[in-house]
Amino acid sequence: MREELLAYIEKNSRVDLKELAVLLGAEEIDVVNEMAALENEGVICGYHTLINWEKTSIEKVTALIEVRVNLQRGQGFDAVAERIQQYPEVKSVYLISGGYDLLVILEGRTIREASTFVSEKLSTQGSVLSTATHFILKKYKDHGTIFASKKEDEREIITA
Repeated sequence: MREELLAYIEKNSRVDLKELAVLLGAEEIDVVNEMAALENEGVICGYHTLINWEKTSIEKVTALIEVRVNLQRGQGFDAVAERIQQYPEVKSVYLISGGYDLLVILEGRTIREASTFVSEKLSTQGSVLSTATHFILKKYKDHGTIFASKKEDEREIITA
């Protein structure tokens, strides 16, 4: 039941618990208890709403920043990531493979604001060797949800 429950709520965290119990073929109390156990174990870490910010009047920019780190004696990636994640602009920090060590996702109101964060707060940390910043210009799909729908051709068909 646990894997199925997680699969359902990952796609729709607002699903009614009675409905979820029916979908899983379980008793509602069992679903409630399992959800509570998953939260207590730290398996379920939070519930989020996916918003298409392009459809609002709110200015927001998302930047993906690749960070190359020079580890100091007695300081590993975890310590560097813990420092970076403390900034409120930072939404996610990942240890990654490849040419860079960390991937930092941050949000700001403008490209200038995000760029200023990188140059004044992130790049100035002693353990940061280099950064590469990429701005998200348009989202097509996020967390399994397709944002951009295919537009229908509205031209009239003319036959001779």
